[in-house]
Amino acid sequence: MAGIAVAGTALVDKINEISAYPRAGELTKILSVQRAAGGCVPNVGVDLKRISPETEVFAFGRVGEDGDGRFIKDLLEENGLKARLAVSRKEKTGFTDVMSVAGGERTFFTYTGANAEFCADDVDFSAGFSMLHLAYFLLLEKIDGGEGLKLLKRAKEAGVRTSIDLVSENSARYSLVLPCLPYVDNLIVNETEAARLAGLEAAEENMEAAAEKLLALGVKERVIVHCPRRSVCLSGSGLKELFSYALPEGYIAGATGAGDAFCAGALSGIADGLSDGEILERGTCAAVAALGRADAVSGVKSAAENAAICKNFSRRTE
Repeated sequence: MAGIAVAGTALVDKINEISAYPRAGELTKILSVQRAAGGCVPNVGVDLKRISPETEVFAFGRVGEDGDGRFIKDLLEENGLKARLAVSRKEKTGFTDVMSVAGGERTFFTYTGANAEFCADDVDFSAGFSMLHLAYFLLLEKIDGGEGLKLLKRAKEAGVRTSIDLVSENSARYSLVLPCLPYVDNLIVNETEAARLAGLEAAEENMEAAAEKLLALGVKERVIVHCPRRSVCLSGSGLKELFSYALPEGYIAGATGAGDAFCAGALSGIADGLSDGEILERGTCAAVAALGRADAVSGVKSAAENAAICKNFSRRTE
């Protein structure tokens, strides 16, 4: 498999465990603090390397000149990625403060930081990759403002296959992504993002209609739409649907990163030249592996190991 580049959001998740949420004016002790890399670049990049260890995976993003930026770079390199992170002289590395009640809900406070400066010039096409995955649209200020389209055009001029994904924003800004679709080979999104991008009601039953409309709007190879119950892929070969696995009670340790794991599995399948059904299966197996661990990436293994995990489960039939 030729090299794959993952570009876009890179940040640090600072997970603070608390006993309970305070009311306004009250104080609550933080019981423990954990730090983890987050965003598309670490999540999809590390997952890709684990799914296909023989593949060169490049990571392009923008961080601050600080400890968090070095933490992300070190983590990527420790996992075998070729980190190509631009450094902002003005902004700190993006981060999310997570306030987590043990066994309960989480609240997220995010700071975009250096991610807002990420632009087309931060991706070096001389590095030697044949696929570029760009994410997340609707979260990166310059990418949404035209740099994303510029980057995708440069990729096509360089003969590099492209793919993108989005964040699930409840807004009218999805129209910003539409001019990019003719320069996208593979679109990988969830059911909400697909529907809103296609101008349809965000509902699982609209997955197929959304895929059909998005392919007509210019996506070159295939549109992949996934949700917890099933996934679909529409390409020149027609429509393929695949139901997810029925996971036993207690298996899911956390849903963080499951969508990124699906994306990584699908990307590796595309790069390997698999059929549409096999691409969906590889993505599904990666997502199942991710769900077995609380964090975003530690559950994902090689493609064969992820498939072996899923042999323990039966597939949904509806």
